[in-house]
Amino acid sequence: MTKNLTKLWAGGMRRLLAIQTRAARDALKGARIDTPQPQAIWRAAQAAAEQAARQVTPAHASGAPVRESRVGPRAAAWAAGEWHRAEHLVPANDQHVGRSLPYGLYLPPGRKTAGMPLVVMLHGCKQSMDSFAEGTRMNLLADRHGFAVLYPEQTERAHPHQCWHWYDSRDAAGGGEAASIVSLIDTLVEEHGFDRSRVYLAGLSAGAGLAMLLAVRSPSRFAAIALHSGPAFGEARSGVTALDVMRRGVHHDPVALVDTQLGARIHPGMPAIVVQGDADTVVAPVNAEQLAVQLLRLNGLADTRGVRQGVVSRETFKDGYREQDYELGGASVVRLCRVADLDHAWSGGDDTVPFHSSTGPDASTLIWDFFEAHRREAFDEAYDAELTQDVG
Repeated sequence: MTKNLTKLWAGGMRRLLAIQTRAARDALKGARIDTPQPQAIWRAAQAAAEQAARQVTPAHASGAPVRESRVGPRAAAWAAGEWHRAEHLVPANDQHVGRSLPYGLYLPPGRKTAGMPLVVMLHGCKQSMDSFAEGTRMNLLADRHGFAVLYPEQTERAHPHQCWHWYDSRDAAGGGEAASIVSLIDTLVEEHGFDRSRVYLAGLSAGAGLAMLLAVRSPSRFAAIALHSGPAFGEARSGVTALDVMRRGVHHDPVALVDTQLGARIHPGMPAIVVQGDADTVVAPVNAEQLAVQLLRLNGLADTRGVRQGVVSRETFKDGYREQDYELGGASVVRLCRVADLDHAWSGGDDTVPFHSSTGPDASTLIWDFFEAHRREAFDEAYDAELTQDVG
């Protein structure tokens, strides 16, 4: 018997709301959580988002003391290795207009790039390649584990707040941005000899939105993705509707939205970790629940009827956050991490940098630990090209 997807999601949101306050978080391990009766999956999401919006109190409003940064000077984020800045030129073709894409590439010291994994980091609004590297400290992990880090950067000319157009798949907006990033990755993999089976993609907020678009459209390029504080996929079509999704989640069935994008195609799958703060006042936590459901569908683990047989759901309570794994064959395919008291910021980052917080576990470590367990064994670039031409 399949597990009802509506129950799965609605139950997850009830649990999410249970950690809206610090006191609730402290009592998580001993709490018994009741599951609400089944209802339309998108109605449950909307109700949960509205209730969360009424209950959430930002940490700074509660008078909680500001925690000091747990790291050294920001310059340490790339002091040991090589930091390359350049601009990638994407020529125009039948599908895409020409454009240029600034980027930073970090290479850890003392290692050959041939066969090295590559982590692609997509910043959020009002961020740059520098601030994202500083705040996440991903380069320090790269030194330790031996992977390269790529930071594409949105220009102020493309968007005054340097936001990616994750909600607009047209070539002139998000579709073109996604295509530029794919072109950049292909160029650097060829130039440096990075391991094509271990290219990973992570994004924060708008960057997470674009990462999800890339996961749907160009799955052969990535072994796994990480979405931090990102919006649910498939419903927003403009800046106005994007804000609505961020605040309330999608109004339609999240699985149906993915199915609409895929059509009759069978997606090759995309392992994913989703990280979300339960006190996020910019992207409502319900978006993380919806993304998890959409990723289950993308990986063939669920459809509109429920979760496939053989999929194991495992929940773990840790210090200040809750981890939900959906496993197949003993491996986690989709992981949802909900962080107590975290607002719209990178968990466990350098809180001297805007949109990064010392609250919660180190998201960069969580993400790399998940990435390290996955490789892309099969490549179907024809699928990528076909979907890229048809979507939007």
